[in-house]
Amino acid sequence: MSQMQDLIICEYCDTVYHRAPLLKHQRALCQRCGGVLYRHRSLTIEQRLALSVTGGVLLVFANYYPVMTIGMQGLTHSATLWDAVQILSHGSITFIALVMALSIIFAPLLQIALLCWVLSFALAGQRAPGFALCMRGLESLRPWSMLEVCLLGAMVAVIKLAGLLDVIPGIGLLALAALSMLIIHIAGKDIRDLWEQV
Repeated sequence: MSQMQDLIICEYCDTVYHRAPLLKHQRALCQRCGGVLYRHRSLTIEQRLALSVTGGVLLVFANYYPVMTIGMQGLTHSATLWDAVQILSHGSITFIALVMALSIIFAPLLQIALLCWVLSFALAGQRAPGFALCMRGLESLRPWSMLEVCLLGAMVAVIKLAGLLDVIPGIGLLALAALSMLIIHIAGKDIRDLWEQV
């Protein structure tokens, strides 16, 4: 049975390899198609769970605090991520508001919730109920989570509006930036090694 666990199959061309130990920052590539087979595990389960909980806190900050405050002649207006979704929903482009809500609020929320669920059971040395479904969900949510696109758009808006109005980046923008980097690190990379760790 241990010999079977040492085997790894390329998900792109189905070539079978024996797993070899990797050093930090190394990855194993398929010799046939060049696909990434696996990477060095740099995070333990405890570290991943701690980062997932931190991501949940940052998500609350990014949605509760203003992303930016715009001021002109003494009048100011602040907007959160949820305010942006609501403003878009009151026009002819309601579908875009739905896509925006899915990609910057609900997909990251589901990613963090699924990671916390799986990792909290893994910390206790158990496999979470619905583990396979959760892992498939994490893989499916990866393309839908677009926090970095939202962050880039917000940064462009801050830079463009800075010449015309008084623009103050808010706590929500800082939380969004930190959350984008965190989600890329814990959920955007190869999460298949959780199958072996759990």
